Amino acid sequence: MSDPSGTGKPVLHIATTEVSEAFSKKMEDVSLKEKEREVKQYAKHSGFSYIDLEHFPIGHEALRQVPEKQAKELQAICFFVTQEEVRIGAVNPEDPAVKELLYQVEERMHAHGEIYAISLQSFDHVIELYKRLPIVTAIKKDISIAPEDLLQVQASVTDFSSFATLLKKKTTTDLVTFIMGAGLKLGASDVHIEAEDSGVMVRFRLDGILHDAAELPKTSYKQLISRLKLLSSLKINVTNTPQDGRFGIRLEEGAVDIRVSTIPTVYGESVVMRLLVQNKSIQSLGDLGLRGRALKKLQQEIDRPNGMIITTGPTGSGKTTTLYAIMKLLNNSDVKIITLEDPVEYKMDGVNQSQIDRSREYTFASGLRSMLRQDPDIAMVGEIRDLETAEIAIQAALTGHLMLSTIHTNDAFGAIPRFLSMGVQPFLLAPALNCVIGQRLVRRLCPACKKEITLDAETQESIQKIFDVLPEQEKKEVAEIPKVYYGAEGCVECNGIGYKGRLGIYEIFVISEEIEQSILTGKVAEYDIKHIAVEHGTVTMVQDGLLKALEGMTSVEEVFRVIE
Repeated sequence: MSDPSGTGKPVLHIATTEVSEAFSKKMEDVSLKEKEREVKQYAKHSGFSYIDLEHFPIGHEALRQVPEKQAKELQAICFFVTQEEVRIGAVNPEDPAVKELLYQVEERMHAHGEIYAISLQSFDHVIELYKRLPIVTAIKKDISIAPEDLLQVQASVTDFSSFATLLKKKTTTDLVTFIMGAGLKLGASDVHIEAEDSGVMVRFRLDGILHDAAELPKTSYKQLISRLKLLSSLKINVTNTPQDGRFGIRLEEGAVDIRVSTIPTVYGESVVMRLLVQNKSIQSLGDLGLRGRALKKLQQEIDRPNGMIITTGPTGSGKTTTLYAIMKLLNNSDVKIITLEDPVEYKMDGVNQSQIDRSREYTFASGLRSMLRQDPDIAMVGEIRDLETAEIAIQAALTGHLMLSTIHTNDAFGAIPRFLSMGVQPFLLAPALNCVIGQRLVRRLCPACKKEITLDAETQESIQKIFDVLPEQEKKEVAEIPKVYYGAEGCVECNGIGYKGRLGIYEIFVISEEIEQSILTGKVAEYDIKHIAVEHGTVTMVQDGLLKALEGMTSVEEVFRVIE
């Protein structure tokens, strides 16, 4: 092409577009580096650590700690996580919401954390990594019981005999569904599957007593156990070691959580399944069996703003149920209630419930520390079993919290010696403890078939001795009640057992000045505590049970079965 000036000389065309793009890219790199230097300088003056994440390897586990939507809202991401440490990078590390995010991740991971200052370029780079994050689909292990199957169970199963007949017609897959369905229909708290020499026994625990429900052929055993292990995420090929797992049942009226435990036995593995109905209603203290002066004393202690209320008794004696009945009274919008449980047996609106997870070192002690940082008014700890948990609970009771918990002893009077044997300091325990509840569960007589009985002379004499040492107020009441006792008969309503449902028998003693002085000596025997408590009008469990037998609520035989 000729020169426009007319000289005829050729013109050298320069690729101006390429030069411009290269120049822009160079200036952009300079600008980015300058921005990184600015962020680094800001971090230095603000007291935060700084990191450039463009070349930092970030794992999937770290990214999953903060959902992408939340990360974009806060301009903050998790770029490093281990069992002990967690690191959050934020464009604005001073934002209170970022500090709250770090606290939440720390609590969830039970780890120590730190916030780092990062540039917007680092943040944008990490956000792109979310696109490569694998989508994890949760494995659904729950059983869905079809309404028609449940209706068949409800229509077919009226007693153990009809249940055994129903099982003979079912395949292995159906067996699990129908065993669980029948357990729920008959009101079982536990289902036991036990291998024996000639067959497999299915047993239901009803109102605390085990009953043989059905027997299956030996040929069904391996398939049934494998099916249960598969549902519970247990190792099918491991048969010589105990295992624990869980699965759920989804019903139209709510979910049922099934806790599964296996142990090896001579003829094969024994499987026990605890049925936890999640939508089970929470009873009142009166419905549980508390009444009279004992109920009034407990209500006075519940109304106190701080201190410890302890329930005692063996496993399965209804301690947690009693604590939930107490929380039902306290559950108002103006208080914060937090629980720490293993497992969470009831769901209660308005209460923050936390599940223990020992595999992640989330124990009663560590959980209680975290709980108290949440500023609760009322705290419930499922069980106090060691000195560390006991000391934290006592300190909480002394610093303005109402603490509810349980401890394993035979009766209420053994709670104080148990605390002291753990190593608790007497001068801390005495002012922290409000009252102690001892309890057992007895079966209610079936109202449709209970019958009047005559007790033998020896039993009558034993009862009279127990009533002779009642507090004066109760003695007057007993004197006015006709000495009529009832026994179990058995009918269609109660599946031929004679009992239907359970109620509690209780002993409640408040920490009086005499008991407090006794604790401060540090040398307290169970007998000493019982003697002082009875002198101050405490009704013992056996006395409470016999009073309820006298009212026809349970039988004398049942009271003596659960308590000496």
